[in-house]
Amino acid sequence: MALKLSVIGCGYLGATHAACMSSLGFEVVGVDTDQSKVEMLSKGELPFYEPGLDTLLAAEISNGRLTFSTDFATVADADVHFICVGTPQSKDGLAADLTYVKASVSAIAPHVKEGSLIVGKSTVPVGTAQLLRDQLAISAPQADLAWNPEFLREGFAVEDTLTPNRLVVGVTNDRAEVILKEVYKPIIDLGTPWIRADLPTAELVKVAANSFLATKISFINAMAEVCEAAGGDVTVLAKAIGYDPRIGNRFLQAGIGFGGGCLPKDIRAFMARAEELGANQALEFLREIDAINIRARKRMIDVVRADLSDDLTQYKIVVLGATFKPDSDDVRDSPALDIAAQLQAAGATVVVHDPKGIEPARKRFPNLDYQEKVVDAVKGADAILHLTEWKEYRELDPSVIGQLVKSKFIIDGRNMLDRNKWRAAGWRFHALGRTD
Repeated sequence: MALKLSVIGCGYLGATHAACMSSLGFEVVGVDTDQSKVEMLSKGELPFYEPGLDTLLAAEISNGRLTFSTDFATVADADVHFICVGTPQSKDGLAADLTYVKASVSAIAPHVKEGSLIVGKSTVPVGTAQLLRDQLAISAPQADLAWNPEFLREGFAVEDTLTPNRLVVGVTNDRAEVILKEVYKPIIDLGTPWIRADLPTAELVKVAANSFLATKISFINAMAEVCEAAGGDVTVLAKAIGYDPRIGNRFLQAGIGFGGGCLPKDIRAFMARAEELGANQALEFLREIDAINIRARKRMIDVVRADLSDDLTQYKIVVLGATFKPDSDDVRDSPALDIAAQLQAAGATVVVHDPKGIEPARKRFPNLDYQEKVVDAVKGADAILHLTEWKEYRELDPSVIGQLVKSKFIIDGRNMLDRNKWRAAGWRFHALGRTD
């Protein structure tokens, strides 16, 4: 008899996981307390942008394997329950807020059947899984708990769910592993590495991976600062060190730093948890990683002022990009949007364009000026800032754009534009970490 799955929390992670598990042939019910979200998903519509997920979701709703509800009782006949709720940064510190994780487990505890498996996918501080196991020992002793961290990249969520580069499961017994191997059999059969771990290690894998990634990004941004001071070129430096197989060339693109709903809050929560464990010195370096990342945004403001004027009140500045990365509508902790807001606060007239993120950005910073079309945004601009590396920005014709602006001046905050092409069209071109 095929397993039935439930997914608790139907935001970005949950909706993706639910649709992908359904596409593997499982009957899946997604549960969320947000009625409007459930109504959208039930119609096969997404409340956010993620390439390819809309088509997959609509197909799975249509074939009847995937349903959504606000009623936790609908999970009663499920064999495996995936916890996919958010763990935002606490409002009063660096630690992760576990309110939604704890509430989810409490909500399904009265409904889970004998022998069912609860599987955490949310990113949590190490020790959370054991805390939840202790909770379930009282509220639902008939259920077991495992941890299976997610490694989704926004813009590639479907690919990362169905063809991941590894599957990590934290279990306390063989039975839990057998169940999870049945869930993921189609993916395992593709040759995906399977890693069995204990609960603490499984919890640590995600935050360790994110911390390493954040370190690599902040490292190259620190090198960009040094290159500018020394007259070097960070793009050549990155290419040279990237050939070293011990280092690799991925994520060595100097720019305005990382953002989003995961990396910043995850490394801060990791530091907070390490301090609680008495291991704070082991992660002290992450404080500088975080500081370098925030400083990259300030450096962009400094570059703008150095190139234009300390007084920005007479300038129109166009910001290309509002999301924290391309192929997403996520503006959480977006460096691009943060820089736009800081420039406006400094007195500049700021116009923002983004292919998918205008409405989410407008909700966060309603006083900024947003334009749906690049050609409308750049009219009369004194400077253009390229801050999110959308493909359509790389494909802009500098000759065409040059006819619309007041001043042919562009700052490439992502080191992704063709400098020679823009300069050949008469533009003054500045890129972070490059002094020529």
